[in-house]
Amino acid sequence: MTNKAIVVLGLPASGKTTYLAALWHLLQARKIESKIKSVRLRAGEAQHLNEIAKRWLAAKKQERTSQDRNRTVTMEVQSSASGNEFVLSFPDVAGEAFAEIWEKRECDPEVLNSLGAQGVLLFIHATDINPPNWIADDAKLNKLLGIQQNSGEPVAWEPRFAPTQVQLVDLLRCLQEPPLGVGPRRLAVALSAWDLAEGDKRNPEKYLALHLPLFHQYLNHGLDPAWVVKVYGVSAQGAEYDSDGGDGKASAGAKTMREMEVPSERIKVVHGESSSHDLTEPLFWLLD
Repeated sequence: MTNKAIVVLGLPASGKTTYLAALWHLLQARKIESKIKSVRLRAGEAQHLNEIAKRWLAAKKQERTSQDRNRTVTMEVQSSASGNEFVLSFPDVAGEAFAEIWEKRECDPEVLNSLGAQGVLLFIHATDINPPNWIADDAKLNKLLGIQQNSGEPVAWEPRFAPTQVQLVDLLRCLQEPPLGVGPRRLAVALSAWDLAEGDKRNPEKYLALHLPLFHQYLNHGLDPAWVVKVYGVSAQGAEYDSDGGDGKASAGAKTMREMEVPSERIKVVHGESSSHDLTEPLFWLLD
């Protein structure tokens, strides 16, 4: 049996755990044709996957993965086409661990060990993007809000304030240099919460080029030419969940999801102009 591993990257709240929860449900329910099928889990890992899948079925937000709870889920899976079985290692790592690579130039040893895989699955929340801030726009906004600006005074800045695309470019740059560089890789960019972005009427590649132009340019001209890249739109959640602000406000979308006869049909994966409910598509491409 062949051992396969992928690197799962993403800044905080980029959708990694939601993807894993929906993936586990899809593999267990087997209501949707998928390119990869589950065979068995390594001992002791079913509890975590069942817990997050249960929250996914109930249309509840996943609890944030904390850095002291980083884990790697290992499952034995099978290619639906060839029948070949292999062991898949899927790290469920807190986004803060990757943010620290940018902010502090540090990497947890446990996380470092997971960054050597040839397949990279990078999550970006499609609508939670910190864009570049232009001085002229900030000055105009301050004026409208009646905020006094004192010319010549320094403005405090921290690395975490950097635009999303700047942090992502640096993260990929680090994966090409020692000690993280391992040579050519496959990179699947997953624009999560795609249901919130598809009203833009653009496919994932064009959406990325419009909203993260620096990052898109880096994918095409900054990466090692031996790297191979695909961009997917991924809606693992399906719609807005119920409010978690303590007001008990119910979401119409969450109610609809809970009533679906085949919950796996909440899932949508888009590549180019084609779409499916098969959440294993990016994984299958990475491991092919």
